[in-house]
Formats: sequence, C-alpha cells, structure tokens
Amino acid sequence: MGNGIRIPFSFLLILVLFFHSTPQISATGYPINVWPKPTTFSWPEPRITLLSPNFTIFSPSNPYLNQVAKRYRNQFINEHYHPLVDPPVNLTGLPPLRSLDIKLIYGNPPRLACELYIHDEPLFPYRGVMLDTSRNFYGVTDLLRLIKAMSMYKLNVLHWHITDSHSFPLVLPSEPELAKKGAYGEEMMYTPEDITKVVEFGMEHGVRIMPEIDRPGHTASWAEAYPDIVTCTNMFWWPAGADLFNRLAHEPATGQLNPLTMNTYKVVKNVIKDVVSMFPDSFYHGGADEITPNCWKSNKTIQYFLAKNGTLSQLLEMFVNSTLPYIINQNRTVVYWEDVLLDPNVSVAASVLPQKNVILKTWNNGPNNTKKLVEAGYRVIVSSAEFYYLDCGHGGWAGNDSRYNQPPGTNLGNGSSWCAPFKTWQTIYNYDITYGLHIEEAKLVLGGEVVLWSKQADPAVMDPRIWPRASAMAETLWSGNRDSTGMKRYAEATDRLNEWRNRMVTRGIGAEPIQPLWCIRNPGMCNTIQPFKLS
Repeated sequence: MGNGIRIPFSFLLILVLFFHSTPQISATGYPINVWPKPTTFSWPEPRITLLSPNFTIFSPSNPYLNQVAKRYRNQFINEHYHPLVDPPVNLTGLPPLRSLDIKLIYGNPPRLACELYIHDEPLFPYRGVMLDTSRNFYGVTDLLRLIKAMSMYKLNVLHWHITDSHSFPLVLPSEPELAKKGAYGEEMMYTPEDITKVVEFGMEHGVRIMPEIDRPGHTASWAEAYPDIVTCTNMFWWPAGADLFNRLAHEPATGQLNPLTMNTYKVVKNVIKDVVSMFPDSFYHGGADEITPNCWKSNKTIQYFLAKNGTLSQLLEMFVNSTLPYIINQNRTVVYWEDVLLDPNVSVAASVLPQKNVILKTWNNGPNNTKKLVEAGYRVIVSSAEFYYLDCGHGGWAGNDSRYNQPPGTNLGNGSSWCAPFKTWQTIYNYDITYGLHIEEAKLVLGGEVVLWSKQADPAVMDPRIWPRASAMAETLWSGNRDSTGMKRYAEATDRLNEWRNRMVTRGIGAEPIQPLWCIRNPGMCNTIQPFKLS
C-alpha cells in the first residue's frame, strides 16, 4: 500500500461514530482541543508526524461507510485548518505512520498526533436538535448544513418539527391538498424527493431524522384543505376581555383537530402512513401538546358531548386511542410532548400510554417534570425550556404588545419573552439532565435536545441561534460537564469551545463567537477569578 495508512475496521467505526471531525492540538492548559471531550484519553509524550499524501481509509463495502471514508479522507488531506493558537508540539523525524488507533489531524501540510490513545462512548444515546420549519420555512440546503454541523459534535438526532398551525409544508402522496393549501407557497414545500435527500444525508453523517407532525393541537394549517375536521379556525386567538386561560390558542393561529369527526382519523392515518414511509427512523413524534380548552369548546358537536357529561380529557383520550395503536402497528415507537400526561387541564391517564411503546419529551418545570415522568416509568427526552430553548430572550412577537409601551426606567421584566432570558452556552453546559434522580430513574433518561422554535428565526439566523450553544449540550451528553474530581469544567471548556467555534466557521457554519480573540490568545486572562499568580 506504499505510504498509505490502513485503518482496521474497528478503528474506522470509532472514527466514524465518535469523532466526526478532526480536532487539533492545543497550546493552552488542556492538551487537546477536542469537542466533545472524550471519555478517557492518554497522550504521554505529545508529538506529531506528517500525514502521507497517499493516506487511505479502507472499509467494508457499505454505501454509508464508503461515503464517510471518502469525506474524511478528503477532509484530512485538504482542510488545512490552522488553530487560533499555534500548538507547541515537536514534529518527530518519523516517516508517515502505516497503522494507527485514532489520530488527531491539523495544519498544512497535515500533521498527526503520535501515540495518542482514546476510549470513548456517550453517556446518553439520544443527543438531538429540534428545528421548527412551520412558522418560518427552511430550505433543504439549510437542513443539510444543520446536519453537517451536528455531525461535528456527535449529535445524532434531528427532531424535525415539520408542521404546525402556521403552515403544512410537507407534500404527502395520500393527502396532497394539505401542502397544496397549507404551505406558504409552492417554493416552500418539502417533496418526497427532498425528504429522501435529507434522510440519506443524515445517514451519511450519523444523524437520525425523527419527524414530528403535531396534532391534535397546533393544526390550523390543516383547515385550509379540511375545514370539517378542525375546530375554531380563522378566529382571533385572544378575544377582547378574555384572560390567559380563556384564549382560543396559545398563540396565533387557531385550530385543533376534532376527535368527534370520523374524517379526522381518515386524514390522520393517511398522514401517518405517508410519513412513516418517508422516514425510516424508529421514532415517530406525535405531538399532543398544548390543547387549548376553548378551541374545542367553541365547536357545537363538542359542546353537545360536554353537555352529556363528557370531558376534554376524554376527547384527547379518544384521539390517542384511535391513533397511537396505528403508529405502533407501523413498527414505530411514539414520542409525545409531556403535556399528554402532565397537562393540568387536558391530559390522559398513564394506562392509555404504554411505557413499552411511548417516550415522553419534557419541556416545562425543569428537572421537576423529568422526575414526574421517570417516576411514572416512562423513558424521557429532556428539552427543559429553562435550559435548552434556543429561541428564548428575543422578546415577544405579538404586534401590538402594550408591555413595550412604558416610560423610560420601567422594569420590562422578561421583555415579553415567556422563557427569557437568553440561554447562554454556560447555562446549557451546566445543566445536568438527571438532576435529582435516583440511579434507576436516571436510566430512563435517554438524553436531551436543544430546541429552536422559528417564531423569530429563519435561515438567516439559524446558525448563530444554534451554534455553538448546541455544542455545549453535545459535550454534556457525551462525556458530562465535570472533571475527574467532580468539579464543573466550564472554565477549561471555554478555550476548547472557542477553537471549535472557529473550526465551524471555516467549514461554512455561521456560529456566533463566545469571546474576543484576545482572550483566546491570552489564556486565563478573561476568567473572572485569576487562576495563576502574575509575575
């Protein structure tokens, strides 16, 4: 094989599944600026050697492995990333290596770290990003860029919140009218070919694509095609004089599927069938959040049902009982938002949600709701708004919000952003998603997911809204946020995250900076507590 380097298949799998990029050697206190930090590593004598221009990766014949091997080989040879701080590591006189375990590669000409050994595995199997493409539309190229960035940090699930009350951009063969009438326009739709492209790109980058079609709430966009199955459509969401509880929706626009209309289930099952055929992932997100009582109460058929001693929770139970078994029969595990079990006004009994087939996603009340769900025996994905909502802190989006019309000096509180303040990368990094759980309870936590709702986001701001804050969660879910002594390691993490943010930018990801360059080139000088004595 000449000067090529042959990587055994086991090591290639480590490279594919664990690294997803080529970190560089650092000149600062922590010897290797890799993110996420590996579980364990050893580099007793820091040295480097050159990478042969004939470097080759061999792998079994598999279309996804072949693509990964080709991509990384080209990246190793051609990227020529230059670290923000030059590594003070000596170049050996050795010829290019013929075999290796795992090598860190950087520079021009490419250099490899010698005698570096890493054992790595994730703390949590589920490490995700949720993107909402209903409020504002994102093109396929935006989704591919997001997947590419996710793969750099070993994030492995894109939760695609495709539809909502605002638009229905997904073209479905069995129900084409939903997108035809519910999308923002012909140029703002996802065709089956688009879905295939996104799913395949995800497979090539180690990222699963979990689809979410939210219902029975958040379905105003369905009414454009099927007005008979949606209640309280085209109504103003907050009637004059109504209090918070008596709104018709949690936000504009209004509309919820009617569980008492038989055509509802015909349409929903067609949607499920098509989505399952498009997305091969074993998880199917069924929504089931934020049922607004007055939207259902406005419907005459439902009014009659309630007058006969029926309840809104019975309506939701009817809907779940009619749709959950159908999804399970499609060989899918169903993910619901926590509301389906925990909402104080409209929810179902645990007996309706079999633990074997249902995973619950928590977003309210921080670790308290996580505790409630695992105590009930459910597997949980954590997306606590207090820590993981990336859209928070940008103000409200109602056009006539009188809370802004205040004299100078007035305390505007959270600025009309319900989940303010802005969630900094430090806030995200320091959150322990199993906080307060016993060992057995913690085993039910599959992982976590940062969330970008698109009420005030679109492709123009997607990258800086997500990155590098999502990177902070990525490390905590991979190897934790504490050092070997149990201390939080956010201080030393800063230098590594600075370096990786810069690497993202060189790869076309518009991640926002977390510090001035001066701080990066003067290690320790931007800390709040001086870590060393000045001479």
